[in-house]
Amino acid sequence: MRRVLLSVAFVLFASFVGLIALILLFENSFIYFPSKYPEGDWGIENDACSEGVIFPKIEDCHFFAADGIQLHAWYCAPYQVSVGKPIELSAEMVLLWCHGNAGNITYRHDMIRMLMEVPVNIFIFDYRGYGKSEGTPSEQGIYQDARAAWLYLTVDRRISANRIIIFGKSLGGAPAIDLAAHVQCAGLIVQSSFTSASDMARRVMPFIPPFLIRTKMNSIDKIRSVQCPKLFIHSPADEVIPYEQGRRLFEAASEPKQFYKVANAAHNDTYIVGGEAYLDAIRRFVNSCRPTN
Repeated sequence: MRRVLLSVAFVLFASFVGLIALILLFENSFIYFPSKYPEGDWGIENDACSEGVIFPKIEDCHFFAADGIQLHAWYCAPYQVSVGKPIELSAEMVLLWCHGNAGNITYRHDMIRMLMEVPVNIFIFDYRGYGKSEGTPSEQGIYQDARAAWLYLTVDRRISANRIIIFGKSLGGAPAIDLAAHVQCAGLIVQSSFTSASDMARRVMPFIPPFLIRTKMNSIDKIRSVQCPKLFIHSPADEVIPYEQGRRLFEAASEPKQFYKVANAAHNDTYIVGGEAYLDAIRRFVNSCRPTN
């Protein structure tokens, strides 16, 4: 009986070790869920709109990260149909958007359209391995991609840094905070994001010792050095990233900062549930970040 119990214990232990090894070996596959082109609704670039509707006029953009990976993005400008013709709306500020861990930029079209009503220009890019961007995603890779997007805006398009607000949603909060810690931007918006990869690992895979996780995404430490105005948005009903982590990010940040709570919103429904009040909160923040000269 003792020999049988020892054998069973050994099999269970070996299975446990094997499971951990498998998870660590394919760690990035548990973090990134990219949809490569042609997945997604790429036809929305040419959406027709009815009278009075505000919509994004989308420009395809291509640029390179520091390691030579070619990236793809959309530059979205707010337009409104007036007397049957599209008229560009005045929008001084630009949102540099770091999106979440799944899909590609086409999956964000509904939210882009909503934010056009601020109005604001939006530059949303696909990380390496997503959409039409080359390569394979990794922590250091998406940091490089965010910095390349910043350089594209400030150097190639000659947009002043004091007109750019960095926006990071979910996983995108990590590259957004990393970027904001290294550049002088007009502001930072962090929506439904986490404190660190190890904190998320404790929630999702509590049986794995955090020190074994190679991915760090240590936003809780990096946010302390971000000096620009900051807006944090989170819902207590978020079923993916705990509200408590969003609050901890806010509390660790230096002034000036704001926190906007959206009640009863699931992780991917914050902008839908938040509605006009959510849009007004972003509008007020964007307006407060406008340069004074």
